[in-house]
Formats: sequence, C-alpha cells, structure tokens
Amino acid sequence: MTTEGDAATESQTGVRITRNLAFPRTAVFAAWSSAEHVKRWFCPNGFAVPQARVEMRVGGPFEFCMRAPDGTEHWSRGRFVAVEANERLVIEMDVQGPSGGVAMTALTTATFEPAPGGTRLTVEQTYQVRDPSARPKIAGAPQGWAQTLDRLAGALAEIEHARPVVRRVVHGSFTLERTYSASRARVWAALTTVEAKSRWFVGPPGWTLVERKMDVRPGGRERLVGRAQAGRQTTFEADYLDVIEGERLVYAYQMWLDDLKISASLATMELSETSSGTRLKVTEQGAFLDGYDDAGSREAGTADLLDKIGKSLEA
Repeated sequence: MTTEGDAATESQTGVRITRNLAFPRTAVFAAWSSAEHVKRWFCPNGFAVPQARVEMRVGGPFEFCMRAPDGTEHWSRGRFVAVEANERLVIEMDVQGPSGGVAMTALTTATFEPAPGGTRLTVEQTYQVRDPSARPKIAGAPQGWAQTLDRLAGALAEIEHARPVVRRVVHGSFTLERTYSASRARVWAALTTVEAKSRWFVGPPGWTLVERKMDVRPGGRERLVGRAQAGRQTTFEADYLDVIEGERLVYAYQMWLDDLKISASLATMELSETSSGTRLKVTEQGAFLDGYDDAGSREAGTADLLDKIGKSLEA
C-alpha cells in the first residue's frame, strides 16, 4: 500500500481479543460486509463513523472516516486481503496521522468460530509504525477494540431485530460420546440433579444465570434462563419423555434468543458401564428455525458441555 512522508517503518506487536456473541456466524460475518453495517459499530465509545466504503471481496476497499469526540476526523484506507465466508477476514489498512500522512499500517485478522449459543469472534491486529504519533493509538488499541466489540454486539441486536422473518426449517443431527472415570451413579447424578448439573450446564464466559428449574421424571420439565455478555437472554426449556434411572434420558427441548425461538430438538442420553468407568452417548436431532444458522455450533456447544461434565466429575 502507498505511504506518505518518511518510508522508515517500525514493527510492533498489536492486540488480540476474543468475544463470544449470541448471534449466528452469518450475522457476525455480515456485520463487516457493508458500509451501512460498519458505520453502526466500527469505533470506540464516543467516536462515530460518518463515512465508509466497504466492498467485501479480495482487493475490495475497506475505508472509513472516524470522528473523535472533539470533532476531528481521520481516515483509514485499506483493502480486503482475504475473505473466507463466515470463517475469516484479513484487512490491511493505512491509518492517517495528525498531519494527514500515513501514521501506521494495520493488519487485522478476524476469525469466526461456532460457540455455545452463537459465535466466537477473535480479532488480531498488528502494526507497521511509520510515525511516532501512532504509538498512543497502539497503546489504546486493547481498550478501543473491547469497546468496539461491545458496539458490535449492540449493532447486531438492532440488525437482527429489524431483519424480516424468513420462515424455513433446517434439520441437523449428531452423535457424541465421552467416557468418564466415574461410576454410572455419579454420571447419572450429574445429568439429573440441580446441584451437580449447575456445575457444568452453563453458558459461555460472561453468561449470567437468571433462572434454573429442574424436575427429571417422565412428564417433568427443565428450564434454564441466562443473560449473555452482549445482553441477550437465552432460554432452554425441556420436557422429559423417557427416564430410566442410570440408563437413559430422552427429552424434547426448545431454545430462544430473547423472544425468538431458534430451535426445537429431540435429545437422547444413554449410559453404559466400561472397564474404565462410564460411557455417555448423546444423540440429537434438531430443527433450526426461521433463518437461524446453526453452522455446527450446537454440536460444538454440546461437545464443550460434555467436556465440562468430565471436569465436574473430577472435582
């Protein structure tokens, strides 16, 4: 990319930040895809983005003007280096300094991964410093990115709320197994008692419990409500259809994000003894509703929960 002024550069390690967002990968990825979306969130608190030009394709522009609280405006002009749909973005940008020249070049990599209840977004940014005026910006980058991703969560809530509902159903199924070095009675208790299940059946980091009820018996119900770090409420409601103590659980459950029902599923848990402990087999058949894109996050989330069961049994 072109630069102005002194061509000498200084390489500096940048920032890495990860955020779990209670939105599907397609929505989080799309938030980077247009000027309309980027202007909603791509700046720290107190700043604004009055102008932007974004074309999400390799070589396409990623340019924006950031307005500071004192009214000064600074441009960053760059391009997409890599675009892997719903998985990864790489953006190279020249950041304007106070004199109007290029103060630094920033290389930003964003990766999008399935996570329990939504998407894990990781942003990594490194720098080539071309003017000393860039150093305070680099020092403030961790705080700036934290605030920017908070704004992204808010923008996603607004975008998703305004999105027209598309009535459709996507089906998916998976089977997972784990073997625990614990008795079948202990594994059964981890699945069926409030005290033991509350050690592992929780949301991602930043998740806060709102309500938990549990009655494991044929015809019994379970309800878990929590609030994600981004502020969205997640709700799990299950009806137990078949309960054979120490052997099998079959239940139907529904999931909500706020008041939007995102899925309805049938799950089976089967326990059997092994020479080293207890094998737990989980089979799930899911119907993902009205545009909610699971993209494998339910299976990944269930695998994470099964690993948490193992850790809870070690305690």
